Amino acid sequence: MSYPLSEEQKMIRAMARDFAREVLMPTAAERDRTAEFPREIFNQMGELGFMGMMVPEKYGGVGLDTVSYCLALREMASACASTAVVMSVHNSVVCSPINQFGTEAQKRTVLSRLAKGEIIGCFALTEPEAGSDPASQKTTAVRDGDSWVINGSKRFITTGQNAGLCIATALTDKSKRHRGISAFLIETDNPGYRVGKIEDKLGLRASDTAEIILEDCRVPASMMLGQEGMGFTIAMAALDGGRIGIASQSVGVARSALDQTVTYVKQRSQFGRPIASYQALRFRLADMATQIEAAWLMTLSAAAQRDRGERFIVAASMAKLFASEMVNQVVYDCLQMHGGYGYVKDFPIERLYRDARVFTIYEGTSEIQRLIIANNLLGRPD
Repeated sequence: MSYPLSEEQKMIRAMARDFAREVLMPTAAERDRTAEFPREIFNQMGELGFMGMMVPEKYGGVGLDTVSYCLALREMASACASTAVVMSVHNSVVCSPINQFGTEAQKRTVLSRLAKGEIIGCFALTEPEAGSDPASQKTTAVRDGDSWVINGSKRFITTGQNAGLCIATALTDKSKRHRGISAFLIETDNPGYRVGKIEDKLGLRASDTAEIILEDCRVPASMMLGQEGMGFTIAMAALDGGRIGIASQSVGVARSALDQTVTYVKQRSQFGRPIASYQALRFRLADMATQIEAAWLMTLSAAAQRDRGERFIVAASMAKLFASEMVNQVVYDCLQMHGGYGYVKDFPIERLYRDARVFTIYEGTSEIQRLIIANNLLGRPD
């Protein structure tokens, strides 16, 4: 099966595939081992337009559609999931909300730098006691003249250590709960922005995940994103788009795992013949290929709905839920087919197995996606 693509989309896919295979793939295992953030690679990606894919050209981006973005992100994830998640967060939950809700001045200054890859962005919503329930966050922002003074801490922030700009949410009116949350653009060299604990993770090890401490962090009023009290709306809009990105990453990792496993089972012999000749394995391979294709079509469908300006929240949740659950089952089965070789670091499937696990957790757990889908079915779309 194939999804109808324009010539431009095919060109984007080919360019991303070449970059992923020639630049990302050869050093992915080493980055995983050292947990070194690939700064130079992101500089190259910025020059090629991958860090501002959906940002309009007048703000330094390349102005592509969501489908093109998904095509590129899938190729990146198939080579290095750590690099792909940084690209996804940067494009989906940093550049997109600034483009959608930012002022003209914010777009011409901050967004243009992000789109060119001059700086990388992070999105700080999650807190120690506010994960799936962001309305319970405790970070506060108090108006002081022409500034807001922010205090609190954020947890599990992708690229928090290496970002140049952070979108952070904070309560500006505690009495209004989620309607009292606002969003702010914070330069990370701000004296009040401090990086705390760096998480030692199971997978995606070349992508830093950090604790962010905001201590008397003074932010100009002009750097509020959107209007006061719009922070929750901005965050949810960003996550809706981000879930399409997670689905694309899931498909990329699953496709890579399947390709490697097909190669392995053709070469590996047991009981006098290649294990690819055994029907039990052949049927499992067929099931995996089918599941990957289904997840990819769901992802592209959600992306196309977004590009047409349609309501895509449920489609994005379905794609994220299905694809993230799918990749975990696929890498499990692929590792099983590798036998003992799959359990050692000599084979890439071990890294893919670790990388895939978080896809059902971040940017909305599987349980949250099911809640969104169920609420829509039962007449509670919000």
